[in-house]
Formats: sequence, C-alpha cells, structure tokens
Amino acid sequence: MTRRSTRPFVLPFAGWFLTPLALWLFSVPLSADEVATVPGTTSLDWEGELDIKMMDGLHRYIEQKIEQSIEGRQSFWRRDFSSPEAYENSVEPNRERLKKILGIVDARVRASMERFGDDDSPALVAKTDHYCVYQVRWPVLEGVTGEGLLLEPSGNPIAQVVALPDADQTPEQLTGLAPGISAPSQFARRLAEAGFRVVVPTLIDRSDEWSGHADVGWTNQPHREWIYRQAYMMGRHVTGYEVQKVLAAVDWFKHVAPSLKVGVIGYGEGGLVAMHAAAVDPRIDACTVSGHFDSRQESWKEPLYRNVWGFLVEFGDAETASLIAPRGLVVEYSRAPEISGPPKVRSGRRRGAAVGEIHTPAYGSVRREFERIESLLRPGFQKRQLVAAADGTAVEFGSQRAVEEFARLLGVTKALPDPAEAPTEQRKAFSPADRQRRQVKELENHVQGLIRAADRTRERFFTLQAAPDYQQRRRQWTTNRTVPTWPAEPFIERARPFKRYFWEEVLGKLDGPPLPLNPRSRKIYDREKWAGYEVVLDVRPDIFAWGILLVPKDLKPGEKRPVVVCQHGRNGLPAKTIEREPSAYNGVSALLADRGYIVFAPHNPYRGEDRYRILSRKANGVKASLFSFILAQHEQILQWLGSLPYVDAKRIAFYGCSYGGETAVRVPPLLDGYCLSICSSDFNDWARKVASTDSPFSFMFTEEWEMPYFNLGSTFNYAEMACLMIPRPLMVERGHCDTVAPDEWVASEYGKVRWMYDMLGLGDRTEIEFFTGGHCFHCERSFDFLDKHLFNR
Repeated sequence: MTRRSTRPFVLPFAGWFLTPLALWLFSVPLSADEVATVPGTTSLDWEGELDIKMMDGLHRYIEQKIEQSIEGRQSFWRRDFSSPEAYENSVEPNRERLKKILGIVDARVRASMERFGDDDSPALVAKTDHYCVYQVRWPVLEGVTGEGLLLEPSGNPIAQVVALPDADQTPEQLTGLAPGISAPSQFARRLAEAGFRVVVPTLIDRSDEWSGHADVGWTNQPHREWIYRQAYMMGRHVTGYEVQKVLAAVDWFKHVAPSLKVGVIGYGEGGLVAMHAAAVDPRIDACTVSGHFDSRQESWKEPLYRNVWGFLVEFGDAETASLIAPRGLVVEYSRAPEISGPPKVRSGRRRGAAVGEIHTPAYGSVRREFERIESLLRPGFQKRQLVAAADGTAVEFGSQRAVEEFARLLGVTKALPDPAEAPTEQRKAFSPADRQRRQVKELENHVQGLIRAADRTRERFFTLQAAPDYQQRRRQWTTNRTVPTWPAEPFIERARPFKRYFWEEVLGKLDGPPLPLNPRSRKIYDREKWAGYEVVLDVRPDIFAWGILLVPKDLKPGEKRPVVVCQHGRNGLPAKTIEREPSAYNGVSALLADRGYIVFAPHNPYRGEDRYRILSRKANGVKASLFSFILAQHEQILQWLGSLPYVDAKRIAFYGCSYGGETAVRVPPLLDGYCLSICSSDFNDWARKVASTDSPFSFMFTEEWEMPYFNLGSTFNYAEMACLMIPRPLMVERGHCDTVAPDEWVASEYGKVRWMYDMLGLGDRTEIEFFTGGHCFHCERSFDFLDKHLFNR
C-alpha cells in the first residue's frame, strides 16, 4: 500500500509559503512582547519551508560524504606486494566484503553443462568450419540455472571464455545468429573462430514484460529492477546472481579442462558483471570490461538495479580492478548502452519503477579512474590496457585491439582473424522471450523461497543467539498452569551486539561526533492549556533536527513531566499532528498536551517524494539510509529534551503513525533514551510487505522503491526489531481496515513479540489493540498505555 499523503495545503505569501500552522498564526494577532522562546534557547529567525531547507542540507551532507569516500577507502585495504600469493591473501577480506554486498553468499551446486533441445529447437544451433554452437543451460543455485549458448571449437580449445552481452542484447546477437550487433563487435564468435571455447549467458534484460503478478498487477519496472528490489531486501542482488552464473560456468570450465586459462569479457551490463566476477574469483585469469568502467561517484544517477549497499565506502571501479590484480585487465572505452529511464507505463500497468539513466561517460573521467589503479598497486604488478580511439573518442565495443589484448592476457599472441561468415540458425521455434521469462522467474522464485524461509533464517541469526533456549521452550509440551520465566537481563545483554549490527550494518550509522545542540526556538502556538514552540537543533554539518514542542501551562515549579514524541507519516509535517482537522493524525499531539503531557512533534525527512528517495539512494553508496539521518536527529532531540528543567529524561516515550510507525520500531529500539514505543498503522511482516511478489499489500507494486534495506529480511523483521525494545514497554495499534497489511500478518508477527515478553516475565509491558478502523492514530488504548507506564495511573 502507498502510504497516505499528508502534504498540507499551502498559499504563496510575500515570496515564501504559509502552511496551515502559519495561516493559524496570522489569524491570531500577537504583539511583539508575546513572541517568546523556550528558556535556554536563542531566537529562531529562519524563514521559508523548513522541510525543504532540511532536505537541501541532507543532500549537501551526503554529497560531501560521497566526495570524501575515495580518500577514506585505503583504511580498508592492507595490500602485500611481496608475492602474488601474498597479495591474494592480503585482499581476501576485501574480496569477501565485496561478495557480501553483491549478495554472492549462496553455495553453488555441482558443475555441469547441459546441451538441450527438441525437434523444433535442437541442441545444435549452428555449425561452422571452426566451431559448433549449442543451446545450453547449467545449474547455478538450487532452482537457478544459467542459460545461453556454448561455442565449442572444432579442435582442442586454446582457452575458455565467458562472453557477456549487454542486458538488452541476446547471446544470439553476440554470436552472429541474430541481427542487432555488427560483425566486428560480435566478440563471442570472433573468439570461437580463433579457437576459444566460449559460453555466452543470457542476462536479465531491461524490459518489463514479466515484472508483476497476474493476480495482483503489472508494473513498468525493468526486469533487472524487479529482481533487484526483492533480492536486495534478502541480502542478494541481481548483479550477484549473474556473477554466480558466470562462476558456475567457470566451475564447469575448471572441471572439463582445468589446465586451460579462463577469461571473462563483457559489454555494458555484461561488462559490469564480468569485472565483478573477475574481482571475486581468482580462477579467472583475464578480464575485459567494455562500456562500463568509470568513476562511480555519481552512480546514484544510474538505474536502481546498480545500487550496491556501502560500495563507495571501500570500492570504486579502480579498487574493484585492484582485486583482479595481478591478473590482467583490459578496459575498453566504448559507447555505453544509452538508457534514458525505465519503460514507459503501458496500458494496464502501474507506475512503480525508479528513476535512473545510463550515458557514455567522458573519456577523461574513465582515464582518471583507470590511472587511479596505478596509485593502488605497485608499478608493473598488473598487466592492463585502456583501449580508446587515438583522439580519446569511444571505439565500437569488441574492437580488434581490445579483443586481441584480451587474448594475449590468456596466452594467445597471434592476431585474431577477420570475422568469418556468420553461423546459420537451425532452430525453427526458438523464442528469446521465453528464455528471458524462464530466467526472470527462476530468480524471482529463488528470492520468494528466501522470504518463505526467512523466519528460520532470522531465528538462527538473532533469536537463538539472544535466547539460546528459544527452540526448546517453543517445543516444550507442558500441562502446567504456569511455567517458569527466563531472567530478562541475560537476554538484554545478548541483544546489545545486535542493536549495533542493526544500526551499523543494516540502517547505517553516520560517522563523526554530533555538533553542539545550539537550540533555537520561537513561540507559534498559544492555546488554553499549553504553548507551542518551533525548535531547531544542530545535528551534523548541514543537518538539523526540527519540531514543535508543546508545553502545558499548569507546570508547577520544580515539576518534571514525561514527554511523548509524536511522529508524523510520509509527506507529513509536525503541525499536522497538532491541528485537529480531519486526518489520520486526529490532532494527537494537541490531545496529549491537553492531558498534561509535554509533547514534541519532530519532522522526519520522508517528504518530497523522489527527493527523499534519491537522498536514500545517494546515502546507500556510503553505507547509510534515510534512517541514518533520522537516528542522528533523534539522538539530538533526546539530548535536548532531557536537558529541559521540566522534563523527566527517564520518561520520554515515542508514538508514531504510518512512516512514523515504521520509525517506532527502528529508532526507539536503538536509542535507550526512549523509555516506551507505540507503533501505529505500520506493524508488519516487513519482509513480505517489501519483497513478496504475490500480495496486493506488497511495496513491489508501488513507487516506494526506497523501502528495501540490504539484507534486512534475513536479519530483522518487526518481531526482532521490537524485541530490541526489551525490557521497555511496546504497544501496537492495528486497524482492521488498514490496507497497509492484512490482520494475519500483523498478528503473527506481534505474536512472536508477545511470546518473548511473556517468557521474560514482562508480559504486562506489551499489548496490541485491534480496532475497527483504518490507517490512523487511534489514541484510545494508547493513551491508557502511556498513562500506565509514564504516570503510573
């Protein structure tokens, strides 16, 4: 479900904009001496829309981090050039980290290569004087195969190569069996003509034909994005899957001819896959990358399926190339596949694809990145060539020079012959579209299998570590009216490392110390029972926290009261939780202030549609996310609230709705300053919510492409996140008619939480309210829950 938009109506006024809050202010005359600040703060004099100002600053901050990432990478490397073997050992940790963020984590099945066909589509596709072309498939992972063509030379092969076309090219085009690629660029058949054994895999393409589900709907997501979005959530990646297909072919090469050298060569998306395959597998002796190599500092502008979690922290293309060393590398500067965005939305399809383009980079950018390899390696440690036209312009991919340089790296010094006559297709009923469908559906089925098994995966990762007796307790049969509970403290201590992991490895933690708070405020409400102040706090350079503080007027001297932090949802603003107009927020902040609570309504920066999504995309490259910023802001908010003389710092609660409810299970569990959390209109089986492809509730069918967090589905679902709150109180609000999820998803996930609280003797600290309503702050039992745990009444 797409979360409900809460963007306020605005009117232009004197060069800036008035929100409903500002309109209210202008309707109530205030004299100069009535304008005040929160004691201990300076006057806030900012003008304009602060949500836009916040978003501008966040973009500046993360762009600076991206710019600084190159300098910071060397701290992750400990290169030893004393010998090739020593070097390989020294970079092995980097290689393992690259494999992890590419999702290359599943064991491959036994190597084989099946030539398959029938009467209309025989296994022997074509035959020339130099080689035969076979229709083949090979096992990769359980239920996942590679599929494409095998070009088997007539004599003994001189070396073995995986040749990768771009995603929108077919193996047949790269082999000369189908039109679309000029003969000189058909490097797969040219290598076969020279005596190489060549496997040409099919890549997942950029069309959208199979992106969707017949029972739910169809989207305009390219197939690569369709696989990426579900796989990323489960710690896999469309690029990683295709690297695995290459490596499975290498497994077969090494099985049938272990003494022959092995190379990979690719163009466009195939070049990306080839480079990463060579980087992670030292069995590959040489690599040629065409139409891809460049600085990755602006990779966030590329299609979403190229997003890799934390890549820029440790890697650029130069660093990736250094993992190939001392093995050989050829970079060919050719025109990249020009991609101007996702497929246009056709009739009967939903808009949901992310923005992103691919263009040919400037030669200077490619050359500088290539030259940067030299700064990472010892001179002469790696044979490598940058191939371009004499004037620095792009060559046609698969140029004679590039392919010959590649062949030399594999020990073949003779010149490649000119292209011979193209092979003739012998299949009568071959359909590249059917093959593409099979390849897409195999990967989709593999990811969906991971989702179905994710409960057990997360149990092994978290629950059995934090509660070693968990399985025994779950399986224990007893007729006793009561059973002994566990002591809570051991669980709490064992859970602490998982809090760090969740923050640092899944959500991403901003580095460096926070700035001094430097609080600024101005009075903007004056109601019968409370006054309201707009407050701004410094967080990091270019990052600030902003919200509205409501202070009851009946505070007694020396009295300290609890605070409830009320969090808006997607596209919301702090004032929306205060104004009592009909909305999902129901004036919750004002209602709580009327009851005597101090209330703070902060702004979370999930506003502005693709601006916040692109912010998250930028941040992913340097191992951060939208919640990296939100957590840093709430750290400052808690520190400031706790410093106020009328606030009891030990009684600061959180209550969030929709995206604010999402915040409720991510921020309070990690920030101990929150003593209690209430999640409204969001609690979920989050792995299914984000990545399932057979449910109308899934984000796979919406434009919320920022929702997948790398490997979140295999580490923390809402039950695990909520258990990080223990021993603090936790409540869930659930409206039966809230289309964010079905009741059974919510109830099942909450059941795990309630079980753990009960087993730890803390059952009185958690509850769920089901009510006949929709997507909103319901308030009723939640207010009782707050009263119970904050006021003990």
